[in-house]
Amino acid sequence: MRNPPPTGWPQATSSIFYRDAARAIDWLCEAFGFEVRLKVEGEPGEIVYSELVYGSAMVSVSAAAKPGETFEPGREFKARHASPLDVGGRVTQAICLFVDDADAHCAQARAHGATITSEPATHDYGDDYWSDRSYGATDCEGHAWWFMHRVRHQSAR
Repeated sequence: MRNPPPTGWPQATSSIFYRDAARAIDWLCEAFGFEVRLKVEGEPGEIVYSELVYGSAMVSVSAAAKPGETFEPGREFKARHASPLDVGGRVTQAICLFVDDADAHCAQARAHGATITSEPATHDYGDDYWSDRSYGATDCEGHAWWFMHRVRHQSAR
């Protein structure tokens, strides 16, 4: 790579938008085990920007646009930031995250109110590939997540 990311930054980060970003940050930390790396607050209770980390993974959590909200010139793209609650529960992405133990992670997520969309199961992709133990969940506003741990690594070729 000719221009790698700065030290301590992942190669990719997903931004996730919530109606109540402050509550979502707390929930993601309790239910999914994220830690707050940075939280920028605006008006009381408003999250302008945040960075949550889980190991070497990072997601950014910010507020979804409110109906009729206007933005300063050059920032109009923010009008498209939506929570699944704003679009009839639909999602356009699922965030996948490797964890130490998918079953234990699922139990923690369930205890904090995550909706488990796919119970923990082992998925074997064949002798030439790998096997993962994984589960699917939705968070406090309906974003899709997939958590897994590797059971068997890919065979050497």
